[in-house]
Amino acid sequence: MATPSPSQLPTQEDLTDPCVHCGFCLSTCASYRILGTETDSPRGRIHFLKAVEAGELNLASVADHFDSCLGCYACVTACPSGVRYDQLIAQVRPQLNELQVRSPWQLLLRRALFALLPYPGRLRWLLAPLRCYGGSWVQTVARWSRLTQLFGPEMAAMEMLLPPLSAASFQDDFPLVTPAQGPRRARVGLVLGCVQRLFEPEVNGAVVRVLAANGVEVVIPPRQGCCGAVTDHQGETAQTRALAKDLVAAFAGVVGPGKSAGAEPLDAVLVAASGCGHTLKHYHRILETDTPWAEGSRQFAGGVRDVQEFLAELGLTAPLQPLASYPLRAVVHDPCHMLHGQGIAAAPRQLLAAIPGLTLTSPLDAGVCCGSAGIYNIIQPEIASQLGEEKCADLAATGAQLCVSANIGCTLQLRQGFQTRATPLPVVHPAQLLDCSIRGVGLSQVSPGLGSPVAATVPG
Repeated sequence: MATPSPSQLPTQEDLTDPCVHCGFCLSTCASYRILGTETDSPRGRIHFLKAVEAGELNLASVADHFDSCLGCYACVTACPSGVRYDQLIAQVRPQLNELQVRSPWQLLLRRALFALLPYPGRLRWLLAPLRCYGGSWVQTVARWSRLTQLFGPEMAAMEMLLPPLSAASFQDDFPLVTPAQGPRRARVGLVLGCVQRLFEPEVNGAVVRVLAANGVEVVIPPRQGCCGAVTDHQGETAQTRALAKDLVAAFAGVVGPGKSAGAEPLDAVLVAASGCGHTLKHYHRILETDTPWAEGSRQFAGGVRDVQEFLAELGLTAPLQPLASYPLRAVVHDPCHMLHGQGIAAAPRQLLAAIPGLTLTSPLDAGVCCGSAGIYNIIQPEIASQLGEEKCADLAATGAQLCVSANIGCTLQLRQGFQTRATPLPVVHPAQLLDCSIRGVGLSQVSPGLGSPVAATVPG
């Protein structure tokens, strides 16, 4: 299908028109579930936009109700009328940024986050001195005594998201090309992400091993940066475009005639974090008005696949072994940008179901957001914390011994939520389970950064 030109893109009036105010979106809307106000629901926000279009309201006067939106897109899945609320909120967020309706502290916090999170080098520099703090007794005392609260709820939320850092590797040790084991079945590129490569480096390692074991050659450009997901989801269009161009250029710089990774084209560009995958698949939208980049971005976006989506289509060939000495029950958490944003639900379950002795289950409210939503759990910590607690209670109610999630933001959010429960569930990426099964090693050996919960809950 051809990508529409900017003049063909739907207007806000076009997008709000199909809404018949039936209310099917309310039960799935994360902000409505916590706040309980019509004005903080998709239906309420659409009503506001119609009033703005009619000249009855100023967008600035209702900006807070749009900032309360997590952008989880659960309402898009639930809507029987086909209202594209995802496209609607994508148009509104840049307008909110231009209005300058936020407090000086909110603006400063956002600028700091956007100057830090999309740049692995800067983030690595900040995290390095925290190695001795993350996971230490000092952190335990600071949290127990609530010292972290002295710096405000947003700073406290950031501190709570810190994983154990003492054993983390802050370097990207991957070769440019990792060869396939046995006959080569495919050749792919891999996007490492920015937060994931530092907070959860074991995931990318597991992904590369699983791909290679299943006959896939993996190309990893060494100078790749952020895909732009964190800024795209907040309507920071100029920065997102710059990040998108840099990433496309990073792959183009190593793949092609005379390039260091070889002339053969890639069968796909894979990503292991669903929030990143959603943005990467929309590069044609992000760069469509930039003529020199428009065609290349369309080709790039058309080749993007979530690693689970790709492996489910390709099929597993590596022999799989049981994960433990007895049947293991795992609950699958569906990240919003995977389930609602990309429409991927079956692939993770298809892959994990192939592991001997592993039983899969799903929570009751699988389609409701966990509260992570990019930087939402930092800029709206109270709402996010309640959503996290509800999600963790729902996941734990399944009786599972392990939680599986394929998005770094969700993983950090869920681990934080499980900390307050009597029996916290370990949270791992699906690729880590596949890697463990292929290699025939215990779960505690697959991801050292997860620490004691895995070792205590699942024998390895």
